[in-house]
Amino acid sequence: NYAKQYGCNFISVMPTNLYGPNDNYNLETSHVLPALVRKIHLGKALENNDWDIVRADLNKNPIMGTDGATSQNEMEELLKKNGFSFKINNSSFTIDSNSVKIALWGTGKPLREFLHVDDLAGACVFLMKELDADELIDENISHLNAGSGEEIEIHDLAELIKNIIGYKGKLEFGVSKPDGTPRKLLDSTRLNVKGWTRAI
Repeated sequence: NYAKQYGCNFISVMPTNLYGPNDNYNLETSHVLPALVRKIHLGKALENNDWDIVRADLNKNPIMGTDGATSQNEMEELLKKNGFSFKINNSSFTIDSNSVKIALWGTGKPLREFLHVDDLAGACVFLMKELDADELIDENISHLNAGSGEEIEIHDLAELIKNIIGYKGKLEFGVSKPDGTPRKLLDSTRLNVKGWTRAI
């Protein structure tokens, strides 16, 4: 325990999965929520045959080093390598909006808990104002968990994002990619008992 070792008022907080502004939307390194948001956003752009949105997205977050300056054919191949499936109408060179599908990792069955970054910041400020590390030392507590206390299946989260964005195509879960940990839920009771509750 740092507070005990260094004699400072250090309090350790362990957050659950965070989301919010300036998240990591890189399809190669992002976590589940920003990855779903970005994939479904791109799926909606493809459905609308809106290559300007696809280009703007790639310029902001290149995929495998490729940005929006590349040709449309190269963008099509890049998207197909990253789980997007669609058919091009040979006569009009436009995407058949009914053909768009997005492949997502795993079965969609794992459960995840999420907390907005502003809520984590609020928890940290609350603890700095309201709690001394000595209280945790006396209670033999090494850290406090900060979570929402709610969990959702990844499949249901994807459907929720799909409805918000307005994407009408298919989401395909499969077994070609792993599920990861079946469940990630923190017990935030100790933090709640101290008087903190999330706002978002």
